[in-house]
Amino acid sequence: MSGEIDYGNLMHDAMRGLIRSVMERVAQDGLPGEHHFFITVDTEHPDMQMADWLRERYPDEITLVVQHWFENLVVDPNGFAITLNFGNSPEPLYIPFDAISTFVDPSVEFGLRFELQHDDDDEEDDDDIEAPMMEDAPREEKSADVVSLDQFRK
Repeated sequence: MSGEIDYGNLMHDAMRGLIRSVMERVAQDGLPGEHHFFITVDTEHPDMQMADWLRERYPDEITLVVQHWFENLVVDPNGFAITLNFGNSPEPLYIPFDAISTFVDPSVEFGLRFELQHDDDDEEDDDDIEAPMMEDAPREEKSADVVSLDQFRK
């Protein structure tokens, strides 16, 4: 057991759990009101499943929009399966939670950003995790504000 609490990875797990809870709710009840998501995903993640033509078109990352049309949303402990429409072509996808680099719901100005690390060496994985900034009053523009937690790290 190490002598330090790994707050970075604990926060990472908590934020991924939040995304999992949101997606489970949407799978059960659908998207309420004006909620919709922009989810940016690392297409190089080994557990990411997508059509070959999509991977060729988006070899590094893809931003998925979950809004008006989606189906077959199934959430498991490690990720979620969903069918989305790409140019009138429904395509099934499997997105691991740890392949997500951003999760934004612009309808409520909520956003999470995870700096994904591609470990090419044996250094400790030290993801930068950013948490949402919550506001009481809505703004006219619909962009998500994200606040860095780096200032609270030692």
